[in-house]
Parts: sequence; C-alpha cells; structure tokens
Amino acid sequence: MTGVEGAAGQGAGAGPVLLGVRHHGPGSARAVRAALEQIRPRIVLIEGPPEADALIPLAADEEMRPPVALLAHAVDEPGRSAFWPLAGFSPEWVAIRWALEHDVPARFIDLPATHTLAWGRPEDEAGAERSPDAETAADGDTGPGPADPRIDPIGVLARTAGYDDPERWWEDVVEHRDAEEGDALAPFTALEEAMSALRETYGSGGHDRDPVREAYMRLQVRAAQREFEDGVAVVCGAWHVPALRQKTTVTADRALLKGLPKIKADMTWVPWTHRRLSRASGYGAGIDSPGWYGHLFSAPDRPVERWLTKVAGLLRAEDRIVSSAHVIEAVRLAETLAAMRGRPLPGLSETTDAVRAVMCEGSDVPLELVRDRLVVGDVLGEVPSSAPAVPLQRDLTRLQRRLRLKPEALEREVELDLRKDNDAARSRLLHRLRLLGIAWGEPAASRGSTGTFRETWRLRWEPELSVRIAEAGVWGTTVLSAATAKAEADAVTAQGLADVTTLAEHCLLAELPDALPTVMRVLADRAALDTDVGHLAQALPALVRSLRYGDVRGTDTAALAEVAAGLAERVFVGLPPACAALDGDAAEEMRRHVDAVHGAVGLLGDAPAAGHRRLRNRWQSVLRVLSGRDSVPGAIRGRAVRLLLDDGELAQDEAALLMGLVLSPGTPPPDAAAWIEGFVGGGSGGGMLLVHDERLLGLVDAWLTGVPAEAFTDVLPLLRRTFSAYEPGVRRTLGELVRRGPGAGAGVTAAGSGIPGFAADPDTARADAVLPVVRLLLGLDEVDENTDNHLAGVTG
Repeated sequence: MTGVEGAAGQGAGAGPVLLGVRHHGPGSARAVRAALEQIRPRIVLIEGPPEADALIPLAADEEMRPPVALLAHAVDEPGRSAFWPLAGFSPEWVAIRWALEHDVPARFIDLPATHTLAWGRPEDEAGAERSPDAETAADGDTGPGPADPRIDPIGVLARTAGYDDPERWWEDVVEHRDAEEGDALAPFTALEEAMSALRETYGSGGHDRDPVREAYMRLQVRAAQREFEDGVAVVCGAWHVPALRQKTTVTADRALLKGLPKIKADMTWVPWTHRRLSRASGYGAGIDSPGWYGHLFSAPDRPVERWLTKVAGLLRAEDRIVSSAHVIEAVRLAETLAAMRGRPLPGLSETTDAVRAVMCEGSDVPLELVRDRLVVGDVLGEVPSSAPAVPLQRDLTRLQRRLRLKPEALEREVELDLRKDNDAARSRLLHRLRLLGIAWGEPAASRGSTGTFRETWRLRWEPELSVRIAEAGVWGTTVLSAATAKAEADAVTAQGLADVTTLAEHCLLAELPDALPTVMRVLADRAALDTDVGHLAQALPALVRSLRYGDVRGTDTAALAEVAAGLAERVFVGLPPACAALDGDAAEEMRRHVDAVHGAVGLLGDAPAAGHRRLRNRWQSVLRVLSGRDSVPGAIRGRAVRLLLDDGELAQDEAALLMGLVLSPGTPPPDAAAWIEGFVGGGSGGGMLLVHDERLLGLVDAWLTGVPAEAFTDVLPLLRRTFSAYEPGVRRTLGELVRRGPGAGAGVTAAGSGIPGFAADPDTARADAVLPVVRLLLGLDEVDENTDNHLAGVTG
C-alpha cells in the first residue's frame, strides 16, 4: 500500500485532508474551524499521544477551561513526564471542540507517550515541562540555538519574504487573513507548498525523531482511511504535512517503529498557564505573546480597539492617568504605524509602540507591566474533577476547595492568623506540601506582627507542580499520609544533625504527630553520637524554635523539649574547650554559634516544658567562663560580656572594669579591637549601647586615641567593620559625642570624673531647652513671645 494520498486543497471524497498548522496560532485555529465546516469530515485525526483518546470527551465538560495540557508520566518514575499544552486558540483544541460539537470521532495519531517517555530527552532539553512538540521545535516554531542544528521553518519563510521578525511575518500572512472568506482550504495548500520546499532543502531539519513519529502517523491515517474511507481530516504541524504526503509502504513505516523502547505511562488533563505557553518559559513550541494571541482569537470585532481598552484598564488599575482620549489617540497612532510599515492591520508591535508613546509617555517601565500582564498573561486553566488523577491530587483538590485556597497563576501573598481554625489548616497544608517538595507556597516575611501566631505565604501555582504531585503520590494517597511517610524517610536518610532538627521543626509546623516519634528517635541517636560542638550549637536553635509552635498550634512538644535540654547540656560542657586557640575566621564562626545558643537558651528557659530555670543559669556560668579565659579569642570574650550585661547578670561598673582591663596598654591592639568587635559589633545593638552609656564610649575613645601608629593600620579594618554596621543615625550621634569628648591623651578615669562630654549625669540645661517645643506640640499652654524666640534659637 502506498503512502497517504489526497491534497490539502481537495475536499472530502478525494482522500484525507491534511490541515497543516502552527501550534498555538489563532490564525491557524480559525482556518481549521473554517476548513472543518467546509469539508465536514467523518473523523478528525490530531497530532498528539493516542493514550489520550479516552480523555477527549472531557474537553466538552463545562468545568474545562483552557489553557490546559495533556500530562503523561511514567507509572514507576513519575518525574519522567511530558506535556502537550493546548490553549483556547490552539488549532488542535479547536479541532477537538468541533468534533465533539458535531458528534464526530476524534483521535490522536502521534507517537504514543509510552515510547516518548522511554526514549529519554536530548541533552539540550531539560525540565519536565518539555513535550514532544518542544523536541520538534514546535514543528517549526523555534529556531536553533548555538549548539542546536534544528531549523526554524517559520523563521526561514519570514527571511525569504524579507521579514526580520518571524512573528510579524506570521501575523501579516496568517493572523490578519480572514479564513472564512473564499476557499477555506487555500491557506493550507499554500503553507504545504512552502513546507514541501523546505523539506526538500533541509530534510528532517535536524529533528531526528520526526521520521519515526511521521511513520506512526502515516500508519494511523491509513487505518482511519480503511475505516472511514475518504472522510478523514488530519490536523498536524505544517512541518509534518509533506512527510505524511510522502509515498511509503506499510512495511517501511513499521520497520522504523520496530524495537522502540516502552514504558508504562499514565495520562490526564492538567491546568496550564499562558505564561507557560510563552517561548521565554523554555517551551520549545512556545510563542512570544500568548495573551495577545488569545485576544485576537476571542475578539468578535475591532481587535485593536478592544486590546487598547484592556491596556487602559490595566494602567488605570495601577493608578496611572489614562483617559478615553488616550485610547482613541493610541488607536489612531497604531493604524498610522501599520500603514507606514505596509502592514494590512496593526499588529502587536504597532499597538505596543502606540501604548508606549500615548499611554506610557515614552517610558518602558509601565510598558513592562503591559507585556507581563496582558501580552503574556497569567491565565490559569481549569480541569474538571472527573479527569483522571492520582489519589494524592484528588485529596489536594478536596482540601483546596474546603479551605477556599484556590490555585492561581498570578503570584499573591496570603496572611494567615494561626489562631483561626481555617488559617491554621491552610498553614498545615502548605507546610505539608513543602515537605513533599510541592512548592506551591513559600514563606515570606510578615509585614505586621512577628509573633508565632502569624504567617505570610507567597503563593503561585505552576503547571509542573502536577508532576511533583504525581511524584509525591508514592508516599501516600492523602497529603497527611504522604507527608508523614516522607518525613520518616527523610529522618532516616538525613546527612547531619542540623538536617534532623530542621525536619523536626517542619513536622511541628505541618502537624505530623505520627512522624515525630521516628524523627525524635533519630534526633536523639544523632545527638548522642555527634561530638562536634559546632554541629550541636547549629542544631539547637531550630530545635528550640520548634517548642514555640506548641503554644499556638496546640502541639505536644514535651519529647522535643527533653531532647533540646539534653542537647543544650552537651553544648554547655563542650563549648569552653572548643573556643580555645581559634584563628580569626573560626572565632567569628564560633561567636555566631554563641549568639544562636544564647537565643535558644532564652526560649528554652521560658518554655513550660523545660520545667525550670536551671538551663539558663548553667548557660550564664558558661558565659562567665568564656568572658574571663585568656585562651578564648577576644571576639568571643567580648560577646560573652555583652550577653551577660544585656541579661542583667553583669553590673555596668563590672562591664566597664572588664573593658578597661582589655583596653589597657598591656593588651595587644589587635586583641583589644577583636574584644570591642565582639562587645559592640555583629548588629547586636552595640551602637545604641555606646550612645546611652558614655562611660563605655569614653573607654573606647581613650583607647583608640592611644593606639600606637604602627598598630593602628592593623586594627583599623576590624574597627571599620564594627562601626560600619551601625545605622547612619547612630554613627552620627556617636560622632557628635566623640567630637565634644576628651582630647588626645586624656586619661581614662572612673565614671563621673569630669571627662568633657562623658558625664555620668544627664545635662539638664540641654534637656530643658526642648521643653517649650514639647509643650507647644502637646498644646499645654499658649505660645508666648519668649517661647517663639526660644524655638527660633533651638531650630536655628
């Protein structure tokens, strides 16, 4: 038997009609609809995986809203997957809808997904969202990259016609043509002739898999011909039409398919987005402007006017002044530009130039918003609940509806108050999904309260999350059971102690009580075996933070508190020896550990589950040891003194005495500078401490002015790092205090000794100067002439 016969220009009764299209082209979609209305085929064959034939009737469901995609994934390896995206303006979607509306059978005829998934992916295509269309460069929609030999048929045709922009050529030749006037098959005949010329010149054009795919499609077309005789219409990429027309034998086609690898695959419909249809997303069959194409396909008339009205609405919503006059003028400018450029109608480039000039006042900043929100767009499709799905997906969908947490393509922030039942349930769901690797939401910094009862999430639904859900389905049939099983497995395979403590924190956030015993057992075992104080100190803060969640979430953290207390004891014992004889970098790292442990102990000592204050007292004893041991680096000794001072365990006079000893002439200047950096550096509020305790500032100032010239260059970088971390206002205040402070060579004396600018008591005269202004602000009395004069003097 010979190859497929019949011409695109012939009607039904002369063999199969081959309708070559551009994927996701609204002009092609309109042309396909007009052609099907004209020829009225008995069956419609569509390029796509045949495993999806059973899913075609779902396209008629009222809940189905494109853009959507056919998702195929390997049953035993869900991460191996492929998508076949379809928008409302995709020719394939239009063909499916036409067939369903006219009770005509529709079938997919591309190479089965069972072979496509087993075939693997070429080195230049990474990512689960890649589909066979991406592998064939949109059947000619995208061009070769630096190491990609595949040709871009649309680009070649555009260059041949004298265009430097393939999108503009396609708009002029196809999108602006009314396919419903005259012979509806004429555009397909012309496009087939162009593609035939390209295939004669370039062969498969670098699309190495195309011969196998096309052999399978030819076999399917022959089978349909035997069943339906000549009432067959084929909708496929225009690049494939010459190959389907090629004279071949059944034996030759079957030989190409012999020995193909196979893998068991499942298939379903999943929501898709316009953003994922764009070429910028990495989708090989992508287009530059899915939002614009969707508008061209759906606009009943006057597409330019309707488009510019949409743009005006968007800019108004962003508080830009755009009137009806702007829209009218932009329409005139777009039409004028089209006439000057010799185009039949204004295209995207003309409307964009008009928007920039008229509505954006020449600025590209608001224009980027138009490109992002309208030209590309964030439309997210919907799939009916009757579509096949893994059990985990069904449970997630049920939870999303119950919690009124709808997936959206546009990124948004959600504030959750964990004291409310619904918000607490939302938080648990999002934390469980994160644990499963389904990154629908990411925690964000809260703009309001920093308490543990509030959370902020940044949500954005991406199509590939459907693959992540399929992958996570191996852990369980519900979100709760899957997250529990995943947490237990992660605890056993965790590499370090800090990983286990972080996992314990996630288990509490996600409220996984059944996973906690396993995590706690692994945590206790790892803590008992780990002798590195740095590891223990790194693990303790996350563990103690988890205890705080018990208050607002109602989680029993008694077991966690017991492990945390034991871990803290081991840190207390091992920290002083671990801080001895450290170089500068190691001392800085250990100082950060000391800060983290101090914060953790503060929380642990306040937790009811901790039982008593003994841990805090033990930690203060450790800090005293660190502050007075000469073998401990100055940065750690200084920080220990500062922490004791902040906790009220060290008197101001004692802290000043310790600083005076460190800053005495017998201490090498670099060691003294490191001590100062530990005491007032590290972003711990040391600047405000010096502002409000002028005795300490006087000690630092007197020491600094006495540093020998040969040692000053050694201590300067460390001091710069210390004081540069302060806010500008704090640095300015310190500068003023030092400016009126003691002169060079002034001795350091006890508090209240009369050092200029560093008095022990407040300056009452300066304080009284502001009282009239304060009374004026508070309205305590009438403003008299003296007050006015005083105010003038104060404000200068």
